[in-house]
Amino acid sequence: MRRAVVLQSAWKIAKAYWFSNDKWSAWGLLLVVIALNLGLVYISVLLNVWQGTFYQVLQNYNQAGFIRAVGNFTLLVVLLIIVRGYQVYTRMLLHIQWRSWLTEKYLADWLRYKTYYRLKLLANEEADNPDQRISEDVELFVSLTLRLSIDVLQDILTVSSFVVILWNLSGILYLPLGRFHLPVYGYLVWAALVYAAIGTYLTIRLGHPLVRLDYDQQRYEADFRFSLVRVRENAESIAFYNGEMQEKKTFLRHFENIVNNYLKIITVRKKLTWLTTTYSHASIIFGVLVASPRYFRNQIHLGQMFQVIDAYNHVQNGFSFVIDSFTRLAQWRAVVNRLNNFLIYMEIARAEASSSYQIEVSRQPRRGLTLKAINVFRPDGYNLIKNITLTLDSNESLLIIGPSGCGKSTFLRTLAGLWPYANGCIHVPDKKKVLFVPQKSYMPLTRFRDVLTYPGPTQPVEDAVLKKILLTCHLPHLIDRLEETLDWGQALSLGEQQRVAFVRILLLQPDWLFLDEATSALDENTEKVMYESLPQLLPHTSVISVGHRKTLLNYHRNRLELDGKGGWQLIPRFAKPV
Repeated sequence: MRRAVVLQSAWKIAKAYWFSNDKWSAWGLLLVVIALNLGLVYISVLLNVWQGTFYQVLQNYNQAGFIRAVGNFTLLVVLLIIVRGYQVYTRMLLHIQWRSWLTEKYLADWLRYKTYYRLKLLANEEADNPDQRISEDVELFVSLTLRLSIDVLQDILTVSSFVVILWNLSGILYLPLGRFHLPVYGYLVWAALVYAAIGTYLTIRLGHPLVRLDYDQQRYEADFRFSLVRVRENAESIAFYNGEMQEKKTFLRHFENIVNNYLKIITVRKKLTWLTTTYSHASIIFGVLVASPRYFRNQIHLGQMFQVIDAYNHVQNGFSFVIDSFTRLAQWRAVVNRLNNFLIYMEIARAEASSSYQIEVSRQPRRGLTLKAINVFRPDGYNLIKNITLTLDSNESLLIIGPSGCGKSTFLRTLAGLWPYANGCIHVPDKKKVLFVPQKSYMPLTRFRDVLTYPGPTQPVEDAVLKKILLTCHLPHLIDRLEETLDWGQALSLGEQQRVAFVRILLLQPDWLFLDEATSALDENTEKVMYESLPQLLPHTSVISVGHRKTLLNYHRNRLELDGKGGWQLIPRFAKPV
């Protein structure tokens, strides 16, 4: 990515905060940081002047002047400590406020319109690891942007302040050109500029590969971490398969990418370290060398000599921003690229959904659900379900059946608005509560009470109600664990998790309920109890189920058979299977 494009991308990411509702707080803190940096530069100028005075009184054996100089130095250092402390405090306060705002924004964008789900459908590695983008890259972007911006500001202020001092102390250097002598005004300033320019050029040439290498390193680290998390989430399945060796091979393959890329990084950084170490140490003696002619000609005294050296070092350091910050600049550029790509792919996911998901949804006062000319496709364009048109009355019960891969679950995703590869019209009853329940329900890391009421009740649920429903759903052993916080996705069996899903159903009391093989892990007797509880406790709820078991036919009035070739057939309950 070109430098101009990187800056545009960085501004696109940053400007949202600086022109948000929090802009007054943000700009206020930034102005305080700038003012404190001005104070630090001013104190540095005073210390530079102090050096000239201090070494002059030493050269003149002036004891009274020496004591005054020590006192002035003490005051300046105390002031420097105070200002530096507040500068660090306000910068870190601005950092956490900006990070908090940006994290909330990225979370909102990621969760809005189910973008987190649509990103999975893109199947692009650049869209992977959104957790790292939000948790790590946002923090890096804020910290590096503030650090680099403040460093640039500090260097500009430093150069602006000390270049005047250095120019005045430089005098005029006459360069012999044959019979003529060319006067060079402020030669120490030009020497610092040329020295920094050479160092900057060499640093960019040597360190340029770091941008891509740092980008790849973060991606490889995230892939390795994700592979470890998958084992934790699927520990039981892997243990049954005795898949430890295969998982180890996968881990080592991901880790090998980390090692190989890291070796490339340290090779580049080794060369950069050689250059920057040579540059920084040579600059110490270089400043003395370029200032020495005036001293040995007796044009400046010892105090001015030290003042010149200090001013030269400040100016040269100010000109050396790229050299001193190149590693951070490379890391910042990689972070900007990753965050910008994340934004782009979130926009692509939403745009693809809006362009290809051509289901027209309308809410009408009617009580039933009507589907008109619904076509459902696979991502490769294969038409799974062709032109399905039907009306489901309220208090309906429908079982969707068919061979594996025929599109049963995809059909439910289409009705839920998740599947982007579909078209047609859906007329849904207005002001009705709809609930979709997947085969494996989500178990958040929280109290069991909150697991039962997920995604959150409109009003608090009394313990007596929870206990009664737990008994109904054959979960009496969990009644006394309402306040426990565990990884419930691991602590509960799949059958228990499916019964927890029915607890949620009975608590939420939806008008329309869609179940995607929600009893596949239950025995037939427990399945019978779960399904029979629905008309008993939710008599006005319409139930649409996906399943394979023939026993499910007992709990539904009608069935919808899909053949996987685009065909479908609506059959009353007591008709013979086709």
